[in-house]
Amino acid sequence: MTTTGAGDPPSAEASTPGSFQEFIRAKREGEVLGDAEIEQIVGAIADGSAADAQLGAFAMAVVLKGMTTHECTVLTRAMTRSGVMLDWSDLPGPCLDKHSTGGVGDKVSLLLAPMLAACGAFVPMISGRGLGHTGGTLDKLEAIEGLKTELEAEDIRRVTRTCGLAIVGATPDIAPADARLYGIRDVTATVESVALITASILSKKLAAGVGALVMDVKVGNGAFMPGLDAGRTLAASIVSVANDAGLPCRALLSDMNQVLGHSAGNAVEIREAIAFLTGARRDPRLAEVTLALGSELLVLGGLAQTPGEARGRLQASLDEGRAADRFARMVDGQGGVAGLLTQPDRCLPTAPVIVDVLADTSGYVHQIDTRALGRIVVELGGGREVPGARIDASVGLDEVVGSGVAVTPGDRLARVHATDRDAARRAASRVLASIRLAADRVTTAEVVRETVGD
Repeated sequence: MTTTGAGDPPSAEASTPGSFQEFIRAKREGEVLGDAEIEQIVGAIADGSAADAQLGAFAMAVVLKGMTTHECTVLTRAMTRSGVMLDWSDLPGPCLDKHSTGGVGDKVSLLLAPMLAACGAFVPMISGRGLGHTGGTLDKLEAIEGLKTELEAEDIRRVTRTCGLAIVGATPDIAPADARLYGIRDVTATVESVALITASILSKKLAAGVGALVMDVKVGNGAFMPGLDAGRTLAASIVSVANDAGLPCRALLSDMNQVLGHSAGNAVEIREAIAFLTGARRDPRLAEVTLALGSELLVLGGLAQTPGEARGRLQASLDEGRAADRFARMVDGQGGVAGLLTQPDRCLPTAPVIVDVLADTSGYVHQIDTRALGRIVVELGGGREVPGARIDASVGLDEVVGSGVAVTPGDRLARVHATDRDAARRAASRVLASIRLAADRVTTAEVVRETVGD
């Protein structure tokens, strides 16, 4: 990996308050912005000459009027060039990455990155923290004693080269224009814009220097965009703009109407990831999403000719223990305590109170309020109510029942991991209310709904 400067960054010389007002007005009226105008906008975002109020107004105009694919591509490229761009061309294999729009219990990155590395790819994965009701990969990893996710560039290079993967946070100089604009969007109800989501995701991936990307777009009641049509629109936007910007990309729409796997939290999800990698327990839905995403990436990266061949290689990386070994090496390389795979309880925090949530009637699990389960984890202390707040890595839910499962009174629906009995009791009551039973078994949706970008 080498780090290059931004070259000719977007110019903000003409981005006076008056001209930025004209950009806002033009977009508010539904006009298509020219390339030079978008470059000026990003320059003003990056150098601070545009006020926060102006950025909020611009973001709202984009939410209301949208952007063309070309406008979004120009915005993405400009935000990519607003900071440093990483170059991994010296690695002896393709540089691949996966990104998810966020879900409850989504621990795919913890599994897929070491599986890809075991198949010959390099995965310098820039991940995020929890957002709203969804968990964050960095928060989960930091549940491991000693592990660091904020690394200097040379440490990222060392871990990636020696282990095949590193899962880290973004440095402040990667797509700084996006970082500022995202902070404004987060407090102005403008996060949901398809164009701004697309540019935000892809500017960071392009700046990080990846050679191919697969997107996991979540749909369902636990996703940020619950509707299938909205998911299709976002997936198509990301794939189209990525390809226009020179980044091979495909997207999968995956179901988020129940917890992915059987846990939601931080340490509890690391425990599930360890069980998956070592073969002790592999949830079928979690396995299907992981293998489907990985198969697309191995084909895009030239490490397999067909999805079938790719799936076989990924499964072998699990069955032969090579993916687990890669994960253990990454944990060691990022400062984590030794022995995680064989003695997880010594390396991970355990909540002082663990309570079963028991069914009070018979039936089949008909509907799960997945978003509510994510909120329960946050309220237990496993997520953030305000940015920058500390979290308790020990709390969460595990053994969460899946859709279609038959239960009788006294059967366990989930376990609550809490700091005290009062918190556990409140959470257990809410979990019980979030899982609805019916007299007849329902057909559960396939976990991978569609593929975009074939």
